[in-house]
Amino acid sequence: MADIYDCSEPTARAAGLDAAAAAIGRGELVLLPTDTVYGVAADAFTPPAVTRLLAAKNRGRAMPVPVLIGEASTLAGLVLQTPETATRLAQEFWPGGLTLVLEHAPSLAWDLGDAEGTVAIRLPDDELARDLLRRTGPLAVSSANRSGRPAAASAQEADMQLGPHAAVILDDGPRTSSAASTIVDCTGPTPRVLRVGAVPVDRLREVVPELTD
Repeated sequence: MADIYDCSEPTARAAGLDAAAAAIGRGELVLLPTDTVYGVAADAFTPPAVTRLLAAKNRGRAMPVPVLIGEASTLAGLVLQTPETATRLAQEFWPGGLTLVLEHAPSLAWDLGDAEGTVAIRLPDDELARDLLRRTGPLAVSSANRSGRPAAASAQEADMQLGPHAAVILDDGPRTSSAASTIVDCTGPTPRVLRVGAVPVDRLREVVPELTD
């Protein structure tokens, strides 16, 4: 069974972050809140851990796992290049519910699924998640639910679906926004919306008018 930490209490929060970082370092899974829904996290640079995440969700490699980062400055070290449009979107909507798909740096030793040289990256607007990310570095994070089932809006819902697969659960109360992040593909000549979510398309177009959907 996973160890559950009530992160609304400062001592338990500190202990939970320590335990979660240690679990990630061992290649285990952690359930944690984000600014959208609860997620299941693994070390992005440990392929067996990412494989364990996909298996827990009953999800195939055809849907690669996104990566969360704790600071916007981390992005430059993960991607081949950052197009000017991606920079504008990140400056406007990070931290927040926007995921950017970019070409990843070929030197990175990770395997997030059949991503064909790309990676989906987001900076979440959640202090607990970012505190963990600052300790661990980039994490492969997907919604904490079995494939095809509703996303978990609370630690209890995450525990019911994926608890047996995780080592640590960080409980920071329910998440009122169940909307997943909006995903924008920035790998082509014109940025393209792949999924509409937390950030509306009209808001994106205020920053990047050439956006397609």
